[in-house]
Amino acid sequence: MLLCRPPVVLLLAALGLTGCGGQNDDAKSTQRKDSPGVTFNAAIRDAQAVKAGDFPKPEGRTLQQIAKTLPAVNVGLATSVYTPGKNRLAFGVIDEEQRFVYGKTAVYLARGPDETALGPFPAPADPLVVAPAFRSQAAATESDEIAAIYETQVDLPKPGRWHVLAMSKAQGKTFGAATTLEVTRSSSIPAKGDRAPRTATDALTSAAGDIKAIDTRVPPDDMHERSFKDVVGRKPVALLFATPQLCQSRVCGPVVDIAAQLKEQYGDRVEFIHQEVFVDNEVNKGLRPPLRRFGLKTEPWLFTVDRQGRVAARLEGSFGNQAFKRAIEAAL
Repeated sequence: MLLCRPPVVLLLAALGLTGCGGQNDDAKSTQRKDSPGVTFNAAIRDAQAVKAGDFPKPEGRTLQQIAKTLPAVNVGLATSVYTPGKNRLAFGVIDEEQRFVYGKTAVYLARGPDETALGPFPAPADPLVVAPAFRSQAAATESDEIAAIYETQVDLPKPGRWHVLAMSKAQGKTFGAATTLEVTRSSSIPAKGDRAPRTATDALTSAAGDIKAIDTRVPPDDMHERSFKDVVGRKPVALLFATPQLCQSRVCGPVVDIAAQLKEQYGDRVEFIHQEVFVDNEVNKGLRPPLRRFGLKTEPWLFTVDRQGRVAARLEGSFGNQAFKRAIEAAL
């Protein structure tokens, strides 16, 4: 039977890891080997260069028939909100030794394990690692448990449960990782083309200059100069909801680092705003008002908003350098 696991919103839960805080382990080797003679960086490069032709066509086969000959590993979803139409599907593949698998990867879809499969949809890896100058205490490095995320765009035409098979060619093998996802009829979260809620975000002025009250990053970033309500509709905005030290996965720190790096490139044309997640930076006090205005229940989330105040792109969960850059370009 096709191995199907429930969706994991916080994909690091698949490894039993929680919390974004704490320093990186400097003792880890950046020359981690993913298979004999293959360095981690080489594996990532291979995982970025993927096309549909690298994987077999379904040719009428079911998802079960495609999966049955493959060694089964685990998949953790980094996205959880799906509605009918085009959707971003981001995930990690985890082997039997609880390590992330990096290699050429694609996705197959079906309404059920015994239904005809759709695909393959190439899912290139997108690195989370930034240049040393932009790395925080919770940064992603080449030797971390997760240093890149797979993502693809899939068309989910109908609500309901969909079955997913991720196929990865890595470590000299071809793996199959299966899960399911739920497509809802609609979502209250602003989508591409929607007008962004004109909400006030925390800024240095509203925090009386107390940066630690509105930023858990170590060191704090410089994306708190203006409130979202004061700039939306006047210039493009990259609004990032993330809490580096209180995140329920290990991805908030890296995405804020990516924002800091891209601000260096786009800061003269785009307003970068980092909004913390929890009231008074205490999880038990619940979500801050800007998250409620956007209908958010998870984090991190990125919304890029164009000069007209409409959402140009949104990214949920883990997202890498290339996805963030494409979202910014969409707002320009």
